[in-house]
Amino acid sequence: MAVFYLNKFMPELPEVETIRRDLAKKVLNKKIKSLEILKTASIKSSVPEFKRVLLNSHFKEIDRIGKLLIFVLPKDKFLLCHLKMTGQLIYSDRTSLVAGGHSLGGKNLNDQVGGTLPNKATRVVINFADKSHLFFNDQRRFGYLKIVDGIELEKIKETYGIEPLQANFTFPSFIKALKRSKNIKAVLLDQSLIAGIGNIYADEALFDAQLNPSRQALSLSPIEGRRLFSSIKKLIAKAISERGTTFNSYRDGAGGYGNFVKFLKVYGRKDERCPRCKGRIKKIKLAGRGTHYCPNCQK
Repeated sequence: MAVFYLNKFMPELPEVETIRRDLAKKVLNKKIKSLEILKTASIKSSVPEFKRVLLNSHFKEIDRIGKLLIFVLPKDKFLLCHLKMTGQLIYSDRTSLVAGGHSLGGKNLNDQVGGTLPNKATRVVINFADKSHLFFNDQRRFGYLKIVDGIELEKIKETYGIEPLQANFTFPSFIKALKRSKNIKAVLLDQSLIAGIGNIYADEALFDAQLNPSRQALSLSPIEGRRLFSSIKKLIAKAISERGTTFNSYRDGAGGYGNFVKFLKVYGRKDERCPRCKGRIKKIKLAGRGTHYCPNCQK
């Protein structure tokens, strides 16, 4: 059985959550027999510590905050993994292949992960005692792996804002996050305010809530804030149920596809007709990102 999950763009909360769930079915409680560190720059802790903590250990569980994956190890140690723009985590054994992250393009999985593994995009390989492997690939080297302890992990978590899948994502906390003198799109992308939302889901949530992304966040009325809050929760839940948004090849073990791309209303649809009002979808640049919206019905 094979599970392929590769996204053309930077994975957001639904994609990273899907990767977390898929890998948790494969790598937990397996003894780490050896490590291959092909690019030390991808490791943000000391290499000796990285080896000492991981070798002969195992992953107890996989957690996540925002887009950051947290592999839980014994003795209050954690392996952090951020895929950033081009990172991939690829699990392989004799019967399955689980590939999550940014696709390098091509018609088949071999091309999408950069060729036969390990390949020129491979930075670190974790080899398990049962002869299965976990590859960390990163073509542009923005992603990273890092060993931290519990104290450092808590400090890192404090830098993240409220998150749609967590109990802290309440309407009062959301309204508090919006009280900023910058546009709504910038607020939604600010991970210190709201964790996990990226370009795709920000555009889609603003469309669903009928809000212009250029508006100042402070200008939202309580009713508008409630609409946006509800739209985010609804879209993130739907995206996870559909295994995220993907723009290249993706099939799961049952031959299914990552389906949320079918539900996109504005993202990537410049100059197409708005599905709500039949106006033209426009693309502008906000908060340094391409932003899709309908100027006719998003006010």
